[in-house]
Amino acid sequence: MADSGGLVSKSSGNSTGKGAVSAEQVIAGFNRLQQEQRGLASKAAELEMELNEHSLVIDTLKEVDETPKCYRMVGGVLVERTVKEVLPALEGNKEQIQKIIETLSQQLQAKGKELNEFREKHNIRLMGEDEKPAAKENSKGAGAKSSSAGVLVS
Repeated sequence: MADSGGLVSKSSGNSTGKGAVSAEQVIAGFNRLQQEQRGLASKAAELEMELNEHSLVIDTLKEVDETPKCYRMVGGVLVERTVKEVLPALEGNKEQIQKIIETLSQQLQAKGKELNEFREKHNIRLMGEDEKPAAKENSKGAGAKSSSAGVLVS
């Protein structure tokens, strides 16, 4: 089998039918969802850092007089303004960043839910994942199938 990012597939029966999804397709779909989730988390972390920088600059500028000149990078160009002009723009940017972070957080939660549903649908287990949670689910009478078939992910 080709290198699939440390994923191991266990499946039973022939899955070459037109309606069947091969283990490789399941693994590729799972990896794609994980990559999308990582991308969202990375962007959220980047914006959190930017939000902290904005907060730091805003707090610093609030302590100084409004008349001195300050410099702000706008579209790659350094622009000379006064503190009085820059402060409202920074506060507006901070609010927009907060809204984007909230949206990304919601998207991240939805992607996590989608990833978990995909794992359950295709019976995907991560390498080294403890079997005890699966045993608890089976004891609740959820009618879960045996975990002998499915995809094992490292």
